[in-house]
Amino acid sequence: MAVGVWLGNLDPKKFSTAIFLCLLVPGIGRTYRSLEEKIYSCVTLLYLTGHKKVNGMPACGLGLVTHRVTSIPVKERVRVSQNWRRGRCRQGTLLKWRRNLMPWMQLEGGCLYLSQAEDIRAYQLCPDGSSLHRRPLAIFSGHEEDVCRFVLASSHVVSGGGDGKIGLHKINGTFSIKFSAHEQEVNCVDCQGGVIVSGSRDRTAKVWSLSSSQLGQCLHTIQTEDRVWSIAISPLLSGQLMTHLGRDFHRGAGVLDVLYETPSTLLSCGYDTYIRYWDIRTSSQKCVMEWEEPHDSALYCVQSDGNHMLASGSSYYGVVRLWDRRQKGCLHAFSLSSPTSSPVYCLRFSTTHLYAAVASALHVLDFKTP
Repeated sequence: MAVGVWLGNLDPKKFSTAIFLCLLVPGIGRTYRSLEEKIYSCVTLLYLTGHKKVNGMPACGLGLVTHRVTSIPVKERVRVSQNWRRGRCRQGTLLKWRRNLMPWMQLEGGCLYLSQAEDIRAYQLCPDGSSLHRRPLAIFSGHEEDVCRFVLASSHVVSGGGDGKIGLHKINGTFSIKFSAHEQEVNCVDCQGGVIVSGSRDRTAKVWSLSSSQLGQCLHTIQTEDRVWSIAISPLLSGQLMTHLGRDFHRGAGVLDVLYETPSTLLSCGYDTYIRYWDIRTSSQKCVMEWEEPHDSALYCVQSDGNHMLASGSSYYGVVRLWDRRQKGCLHAFSLSSPTSSPVYCLRFSTTHLYAAVASALHVLDFKTP
């Protein structure tokens, strides 16, 4: 799945009137007009520019997002789509490692990028999608502690680490730099249109420029009342206070992942075991729909095909669940780390495969050849 879409010529000097931050911390979600205001939020929206794609990818008519959808015949796509709906798949393990980690992952073209301890490794997927070349195409290093999150932005990898630093690496080159960003670990980063945003355990979110003349200089700091778990840049151009999402959340009901489907709709999930679907054009006090994890497990990640299918990663036994947003209950569940319990820290999927990263392995669900 492609990420890090270039969003146009945004002048970082003028961004304070053009963007909002998506700060995900325990509490009630609010959206603020300027970056100087304090944020006591669970979900806050950051808007940059209009775009009608999911994470930079077009929605497939069959309901499955892919980076190579045109290479699959229509008849085959229908068969694969039926396999997803019926839960027909073949499970496999692509990689294993000895120590427990909190890996993060991105898909771009035929490459899978995976954080493993202090490094980010780029692996070439085989044409069948069910295996990969174990020798990485590239290794992006420089952090002194584990990588917490990273994104692909244009031709760069932008990473945040447990050492409180942000790393910037050229994908097809040798350029690499890191700079001190926070007093504690950088839990999350995002990058669009020449701007980097980061969130940390130190209860701050910060905005940085990708400009070579300002690289490493913090442009704005936002103080929050709790650690920032997730941060994102929305694909909508706006400099106005839009809304706040939800109210009366229990303390500790922090959001761990957020996904924009359109400029006006987004999904969130977190510690309170719910996936929530928000539409900021309608009621902001109540989500449009919600789905509860049936085993009362926190949800670490959520993905969407842009149509009816959702996938979530739970906190116990590597459980991946597939959902049809037209139904309240879970369609299918797959346990990937039994008998050893581990959260699904990250998942991504193409038209034919779902990839899930747990504490000690990278798993694949093959819906093309079950």
